[in-house]
Amino acid sequence: MLLNKCSSTREPMETSAWVLTSLDSRTDKNCNGKKCLLSMLFINAVFIIVFFWYENKPIRWHYESRLRCRQEMLYDKPQIFKPPRSDVLMVTPWLAPIIWNGSYNIDILNAQFHQRNVRVGITVFAMKKYTVFIKTFIETAEQFFMVGHKVNYYVFTDRADDISNFTLPEGRQLVILEVPSYKQWQEVSMRRMEMIRDKANQRFYKEVDYLVCVDVDMRFSDFVGVEILSDVFGTIHPGFYNAQRGSFTYERRQKSTAYIPTDEGDFYYAGGYFGGTVEEVYKLTNFCHKAIMTDKHNSIEAIWHDESHLNKYFLYHKPTRILSPEYLWDNNFGVPQFLKRRRFVAVPKNHNEIRNKRAL
Repeated sequence: MLLNKCSSTREPMETSAWVLTSLDSRTDKNCNGKKCLLSMLFINAVFIIVFFWYENKPIRWHYESRLRCRQEMLYDKPQIFKPPRSDVLMVTPWLAPIIWNGSYNIDILNAQFHQRNVRVGITVFAMKKYTVFIKTFIETAEQFFMVGHKVNYYVFTDRADDISNFTLPEGRQLVILEVPSYKQWQEVSMRRMEMIRDKANQRFYKEVDYLVCVDVDMRFSDFVGVEILSDVFGTIHPGFYNAQRGSFTYERRQKSTAYIPTDEGDFYYAGGYFGGTVEEVYKLTNFCHKAIMTDKHNSIEAIWHDESHLNKYFLYHKPTRILSPEYLWDNNFGVPQFLKRRRFVAVPKNHNEIRNKRAL
């Protein structure tokens, strides 16, 4: 049980003897006719006001202060020798937690983030025909994403008219950000680092505390809350959660700024799910955008575009929190035993149809 008490003290109530003695003294010296009567009434009135102020107001204040300051939360005591999970890695060598089902108490976390009045922004890119995914994304997010917290949905799109209006509860809003269109989906993928960086510098820092940057062709299928929030976080790619670093699809060409040697690397992070504070997301996206532009100047394109540069960034700027594959999954991979929850899953689609030029 967490218990914080704000104790309040009350000055001891002075007895009425002093007032009565003063009254008797004044009465002996000045008591004559109406003047004496008025003086007595005045002094009695003052005595009554003082008495009730001391006796009642401190009691009410003390009661209200206990309601405000005393917080109780009941939960099982953490056990030093009984970790919540022993089947998966719970912490990295640099002491960043890896978030799995059972590794946290969401009630404690919600209470902490509510005290800070945190607002979360979530960014998606709905370019060209990808606007068809917005409805499912928003509707499932309203069921499962940051429930009970303030949220801004930032939708980058070149087809604002294709996005329906949504009725959202108080504290949650949809913000449409119109951006230029690009011919190739690869360029959209790389340019999103630049767009997030620019908006973080222009407006996000004034409107939200944290940013969560995800792909739009997904749906929430279980709760995702403040347990993911940290200075800067990445997500383990569902296709490489148990792979050796040599098989990671890092950029292996030394000419690219995204190059990572075969004997380096911690995890393979997904480009479709990262975030952190606005300041840290700005640093990340600024790094990636500059690297992408350098590669473009050198006539090279990293093998997995912005995801390759994201992995290079996280190799030398370690994330302070890592999300397990629970937070980004594709049901085509099946359901391994360690996966207790599938919180954010890919929507089945025909990539060629969505990306085909004739469909754009």
